[in-house]
Amino acid sequence: MKLRLYYETDPILRQKAVPVEKVTNKIRRLVEDMFETMYAAKGIGLAANQVGILQRVIILDLRKRGIKPMALINPEIVVRAGECDNEEGCLSCPGLFAKVTRAACVTVHALDTAGDEVAVEATGLHAAALQHEIDHLDGILFLDRLDPTERIRLEQLRAAHHPF
Repeated sequence: MKLRLYYETDPILRQKAVPVEKVTNKIRRLVEDMFETMYAAKGIGLAANQVGILQRVIILDLRKRGIKPMALINPEIVVRAGECDNEEGCLSCPGLFAKVTRAACVTVHALDTAGDEVAVEATGLHAAALQHEIDHLDGILFLDRLDPTERIRLEQLRAAHHPF
């Protein structure tokens, strides 16, 4: 079932999501619905609070980069290394794109939809996407990672083209 996307001015995007206590059929259904919602919006990643659910669940689909779709429950970045800039956008901030500096390589520990522990090592866009979605779980938007001048430019652009 396609879920409602929440946009940058909605307070739920500034709230910290709570850990999932147990991977249940309800969580697996949430993951399926999140994939449907993300695909409908033509995104590559989505966090549960972007669809109004304050649970620590993210999904990614980077098949175009040779990385299989994944759902991560209670993801935690345990290693960060290096630095790189990637242009980012966000389904919750439609039409806005900017270069964001993030760790070039990350290792993330999480649970999969079977409830098993997994470790994901990622670089480049994969690492940036993981960091972007985990930021959402902590109430952080990519806009918060921009230098003040770039943020002002994007806010002016948003005001002119995407008033909420």
